[in-house]
Amino acid sequence: MSGTGTGEELGAQAARARALALLRIRSRATAVALLPAAVAVVLLVAGAQGHIGGAGWDAARWAVTACAVVVLLGAAAVSVAIRRARPAVSPTVPLTEQSAPDLYRLVRDLADRLGVPAPSAIALTPDCDSWLEDRSHPSVQPAESGAARTVARRAVRGGRRHRVPAAPVLIIGSPFLWWMRVAELRAVLAPVVAGTGPSAHPDIAAARRFVRGLDGAVADAALPAAARGPFASVRRVPRGVVGWIARLLLRSCRGHAAAMERGVAAAASERAQTVDYGLRIVAQEQVGLAYAGWDRLLTRVALPAWRMGRWPSRLDAGVVSALTELSRRDRLAEGFTSRLGERPACDLLEEPGVADEAASLLAARLFHGGPAETGPDWSPVDWQQYPEEVVDRKWRTEAARLHRVLAAMGESVPPVQGTNGTHPAGPADAAVPTLARVVEHLAERTGHAEALAAGISAAVAREESAAPQPPKGSEPGAPAVGASGSDVLDFWGPDPLPLFPLQPPRTGTELLADHVAAMVCCAAVDTAGAAPGLDWLDGPALLVDGERRADLGSPVLSLVEDGDAGPLRSWLASVGVRTDKPVRLV
Repeated sequence: MSGTGTGEELGAQAARARALALLRIRSRATAVALLPAAVAVVLLVAGAQGHIGGAGWDAARWAVTACAVVVLLGAAAVSVAIRRARPAVSPTVPLTEQSAPDLYRLVRDLADRLGVPAPSAIALTPDCDSWLEDRSHPSVQPAESGAARTVARRAVRGGRRHRVPAAPVLIIGSPFLWWMRVAELRAVLAPVVAGTGPSAHPDIAAARRFVRGLDGAVADAALPAAARGPFASVRRVPRGVVGWIARLLLRSCRGHAAAMERGVAAAASERAQTVDYGLRIVAQEQVGLAYAGWDRLLTRVALPAWRMGRWPSRLDAGVVSALTELSRRDRLAEGFTSRLGERPACDLLEEPGVADEAASLLAARLFHGGPAETGPDWSPVDWQQYPEEVVDRKWRTEAARLHRVLAAMGESVPPVQGTNGTHPAGPADAAVPTLARVVEHLAERTGHAEALAAGISAAVAREESAAPQPPKGSEPGAPAVGASGSDVLDFWGPDPLPLFPLQPPRTGTELLADHVAAMVCCAAVDTAGAAPGLDWLDGPALLVDGERRADLGSPVLSLVEDGDAGPLRSWLASVGVRTDKPVRLV
């Protein structure tokens, strides 16, 4: 036997052994539930045959029988709750076969080469990862395509009917489709698709269903009362008991389940070595690069737009631009753009733009909590419109907030001589939004930077709390790509949407520095001929004479943290900014 075959067989054997261990835990739990009934049967039979008698035995017999009935009813209720519990499902954008026939053909060809069942469907996720997910549970079927609605099929094997689980859904990270080439995507997906083989094994499939049911029951018991619907108070005690039992069983299963999945992954990896193994090593470099570009794009480019009520509708296409820029700046990424002449994996889709838009909206909802549909305060933005619609608007909004907070502090600014031959600004000009007012306030008033930072933090918090939050599940959402359908997050039901924050909360000093920098940028645009721009790796950028000025951060921090206005004044003089001129805030 070859080394690959040996490794695959060892991994599969380890996975099956752990699956049997999980099923034994289920069997032991069933045996514990049946034990009182078995004792009651023994006592009833012994009494009927005259082996035991008397008032004491009669009382014991009926007490044990009553206990057995209660335990059996409770066990049946727990079993039903675990079977009906909704398992965790990843938010994705389903891809129908009509919308991606070439991609389905590639995956099926890959499954044939690996000798495993083909995935039942394909979906996209706004993340840099790919995996298989079982969606055979009835509660998640309405959100799936027709190919995934087959819960199970029956096949006649040797005269007996066996339940064959439906193949899992293949979930592909949407950035991969735009950055990777077709051959690279096939190589990266090979070990993932190979996992459908172990998934079809009856013991592994049964063990996974058992663990997913326990996990779903624990999550169901942990729901807040408001999310449980009517009669929540009546159901609280039964749900608590079911949750306690499920947690107890889940703790017993945790080690075996992890070892089973490691065995499945090892077996799939060994099997996949027969397909595009050499190319996979090179393609893995692209996985890391795509992750780095995706992270920078979300945190530096998409997040400012989301905070402004706009969502970039071509995030995946932006990954290509971001990584191209990274390869231009970073020696280690040099040469990666030479592959861009080959066919991109997004060509496997019939309408790449539609898929990109759906994945971009899902990313905005997952990472920022935006609504499911566009509106006056939540609309898509193209990359060409980004500088004007997002960057300039962001600067103006932050400059206006800074001016309002400064005016609300009720302090006048003493007469100062501005730079570049400006006229003095006095108390009568305190309401005029000028950069000179901000600079002098921070430079000459010791300790007032903290008060200004606190005021801005409070203003931001008030605006965020006042922002309307549409009720989840009450709006139509993004349809499945290539097919009409309901909201892709409908399966969360009344549960609150889980958010994955991209950045920790900003401190008051960071907020103040951002607002001062925004005021500087507005003044540069209004008085020095600068322009808002987009940097694919750093987000909003100030363009002076067509070139990005990336040296503004340090002078602003010197002013905010140390009260030293010298570096900022030198920077303003080099750009030609008039600090005495009013800044347009809208």
